[in-house]
Amino acid sequence: MSENSPLTRILQKDPRYRLEAYIFVLEALYYAREKFKVKKHVTGQQLLEGIKELALDRFGALAKMVFEYWGVKETIDFGNIVFNMVEEGILSKTENDSIEDFKNIYDFEEVFVKNYKFEFNDKDRISKY
Repeated sequence: MSENSPLTRILQKDPRYRLEAYIFVLEALYYAREKFKVKKHVTGQQLLEGIKELALDRFGALAKMVFEYWGVKETIDFGNIVFNMVEEGILSKTENDSIEDFKNIYDFEEVFVKNYKFEFNDKDRISKY
């Protein structure tokens, strides 16, 4: 990544979150667009739903730990990441979009730890003992 790239500028201005968090949000944005069949704009709540599903699929029971490693402790942190990217011109927003759209939408402990369900799709992996 070049010294003058938008993500480098963001990380220099706001070091709270790791680069991986920004990349994951962009991936989750594409995921949410497909899920909600939207060509361009998704709402903050739609994006957070995409983040939740993609995180559970990709990281499983480790999702909360991965997010914490990235500096993300609650849904508002994803809002901060989104609005940092809006400021740098990576993402755009409508006049209806607000940082408040990301505030207290779901609790990471509830979603990624307490309510996490292990799924075993491969019968060979399950021990017979």
